[in-house]
Amino acid sequence: MRVFFLFLLAVILSTTARSQSMGHSYKTALGLKVWDGAGISLKTFAAPNKAIEVIGYFWRQGTRITGLYEIHGNIEGAPGLKWYVGPGVHVGFYDRKYYTDNRTVGGIDGVLGLDYKINKAPLNLSIDWQPSFEFGENRGFAGSWGGLGIRYTF
Repeated sequence: MRVFFLFLLAVILSTTARSQSMGHSYKTALGLKVWDGAGISLKTFAAPNKAIEVIGYFWRQGTRITGLYEIHGNIEGAPGLKWYVGPGVHVGFYDRKYYTDNRTVGGIDGVLGLDYKINKAPLNLSIDWQPSFEFGENRGFAGSWGGLGIRYTF
C-alpha cells in the first residue's frame, strides 16, 4: 500500500511539474494524510517559509493528535516543490484492545518531507516522514509515522 502511494505521488509530481510553468504558494490547506491509518491535516503558513501543521490521526490502535512547526525551502528548478523540516509534539489516546488499560501518552516529533502546490489548481500534495519518541511505560522511538497528504488550498 505504501509503495502504491509513493508511486502515485511520483507520477503526479512528474506530470504536473512538466506541465506547469511556475508554482504558486498557498496560505492554508485542509485535507487528508494517509499511511498506516488516516488523518485530517490542517496546515497554515505563519510566514512565507514557516508553517504550522496539526494532524488528527485515526488508526487501529486509537487516535493521535500531532502539532508540527515546519520550515520550508524552495527546490531549485522545481517550481511549486518545497522541502520542509521541523520539530513537533503529539498526544496519543490508545485503545485498551492493544494495551492493559487505555493509555494517554505524549511525545516529541520531527518531520522531514516534500510539499508540492499544483499551479492553477487548489491542490497541495505532500509526503513526509515523522519520527517520534513517546514517553511512558513500554514506549520509545517510533519511525513509522508520516504519510501522503492531499489537501485543498485556500
